[in-house]
Amino acid sequence: MRAARLIRMVLLLQSRPRMTAAELAGELEVSERTVARDAQALSEAGVPVYAERGRAGGYALVGGYRTGLTGLAPEEAQALFLSGVPGALREMGLGEAASAARLKVSAALAPPVREASRAVSGRFHLDAPAWYTRPEAPGLLAPLAEAVWDDRRVAAAYRRADREVRRDLEPYGLVLKAGVWYVCARAEGAGRARVYRVDRFTEVRDLGTRFARDTGFDLARFWRERAEEFARSLLREEVRLRLSPAGARRLPGATDPRAAREALAAAGWRDGSARWVEDVVLPVESLEVAYEQLLGLGPEAEVVAPPELRDRLREAARRMAGLYG
Repeated sequence: MRAARLIRMVLLLQSRPRMTAAELAGELEVSERTVARDAQALSEAGVPVYAERGRAGGYALVGGYRTGLTGLAPEEAQALFLSGVPGALREMGLGEAASAARLKVSAALAPPVREASRAVSGRFHLDAPAWYTRPEAPGLLAPLAEAVWDDRRVAAAYRRADREVRRDLEPYGLVLKAGVWYVCARAEGAGRARVYRVDRFTEVRDLGTRFARDTGFDLARFWRERAEEFARSLLREEVRLRLSPAGARRLPGATDPRAAREALAAAGWRDGSARWVEDVVLPVESLEVAYEQLLGLGPEAEVVAPPELRDRLREAARRMAGLYG
């Protein structure tokens, strides 16, 4: 509805000093032309929205204008109370602060909305770590989290293979992936941020100075791009396959999902096809890993190349036939 969109636009402009038409269009999921019309409508309704032209321009509210349209609907309160990860907050040393904040928000909510938010904790729980692991919070996570919150430079020592590396870092953000903490940080003098496992830090010392955060840094996008690069860097070899329809459907679950889907698409496979898929070129981490993965597909996959992998699977099939023959 337009009214809800106008309110959201005002709240967005309250939260940031200035936003471009493209940024507002992206947040509101509308066109830039619609943003211009909405800004005009708000101005006519007495909300002091003004536009600045030029490369550094955008939309802003005049002189600290604030609106009281900050009430929460029940579904918004539910989303708010679902957004926290209690275990992660505790590990960063923010457990008590998060609990106090939730109590304050609950006390400020209208009774129906308060009940909606309370119902969430009894119905949903996020358990981030994978099965069969006992993750422990890294000892230096809390000081790193403090540095991230306050944009503070740190001197860090970091274990890498059989040696210890020392760096002055500008920590931009923390990521919790399958129970493992990572910090995305830029080393002094480096142009590009890198990813470090927090449990490999042996020392973190505040240098007493702040760094100027790059306002264009997007932690979610950075992590997604680095994760994709890392996954691709592991796939150093290729195997050539023939797959039955069942084998084609199961391939993404048996090997790297993205690599499998791209290989199937390149071979012209379409879900629902009843024909074997020929000439599927699949990137794999190694022939040893490929052997274990493809063995699980049984007779639904035939390795065409390389010969050494084909021979190894042939021998495995001969031995299996002996067991069941």
